[in-house]
Amino acid sequence: MKEIKAIIQPFMITKVIEALKQIEGIPGITVDKDVRGFGGTHKEDTSHKLVDDMVEYVQKVKLETVIPDAMVDLVVNTIQKNAHTGNPGDGKIFIYTVDDMVKIRTNERGEKAI
Repeated sequence: MKEIKAIIQPFMITKVIEALKQIEGIPGITVDKDVRGFGGTHKEDTSHKLVDDMVEYVQKVKLETVIPDAMVDLVVNTIQKNAHTGNPGDGKIFIYTVDDMVKIRTNERGEKAI
């Protein structure tokens, strides 16, 4: 199992989610729309920057899902294709190995819990 975490531009969220919903068997996605940070590319465009405690941040959206290994390439490619603008700040996709998981309602473990 893998956890896919993607940090993307807020205005791309609908396009990315709609594309992910088209993937048969996608187990679900968690979306956090209140994410802020900064990357290695410091854009001078201040129209989307937030200032908190004298630090400039850029608003982002974080998507998270845990999927079977067989779905990794499809999910990652779908996010990359639909979040891409070609401009600095498009975001990043992280892929983590998940050792185990438990579905609270049924107590199922591993891939059965997805």
